[in-house]
Amino acid sequence: MKDRDSEKNTFTKESSYSEILEALYRSDLNSGMLKETLAEYWPGKRQGEYTLEDYRALPDNLRVELIDGVLFYMEAPHAAHQTIAFELSVRFREYILKNGGKCRTWATPVNVQLDCDEKTMVQPDVVILCDKEKIQRGNIVGAPDLVVEVLSDSTARKDMVLKKEKYRRAGVREYWMVDRQQRRIVVCAFEKGMPDRIYGPEEEVPVGIYDGRCTVNFREIFDYAEEW
Repeated sequence: MKDRDSEKNTFTKESSYSEILEALYRSDLNSGMLKETLAEYWPGKRQGEYTLEDYRALPDNLRVELIDGVLFYMEAPHAAHQTIAFELSVRFREYILKNGGKCRTWATPVNVQLDCDEKTMVQPDVVILCDKEKIQRGNIVGAPDLVVEVLSDSTARKDMVLKKEKYRRAGVREYWMVDRQQRRIVVCAFEKGMPDRIYGPEEEVPVGIYDGRCTVNFREIFDYAEEW
């Protein structure tokens, strides 16, 4: 796996959101398969011009995200990636049910129309949503309360830079980035305005939207995900 710190440092603090967006969609994050499909379906359109109508017209076997009119190809996740996402959603669900909570949790694939517009539809690995009015036609419309992305080679830069900023701007209260290779978790407490914090596998990670009353033991999850 590539060094994610070096990937992240491709962008400087002075890089604008639009510069980051353009750099990512021009990088190898977009596969040849996606480029060929876009050329076949919409030969006159360019990245930045796509809408939800275009997103929904794509073949079912082509997994993509739409961010500000740009389509990003998403590779099929590793089995360990899926295991981590599933186990996290189970732990969140157990806490919610045990405490009579009104929130719901989902693991990918779940469509999130993040900005309530026609230019963005993302598929986070795990979400917690506490406002049922945001469920419309089977999609989440608006910002979830908590979003988790499990990092992979093909999505790390997008998750750590572009989507992090996108989630912050949209009003996501808390964002976790789970690095299964480095066994670390980065927690971004957007709502509380606190600096990002990095947790190791030996630490219990508190869920900020529950004021730390719910915690996650990632050592158990990482070990379980790597058994097979």
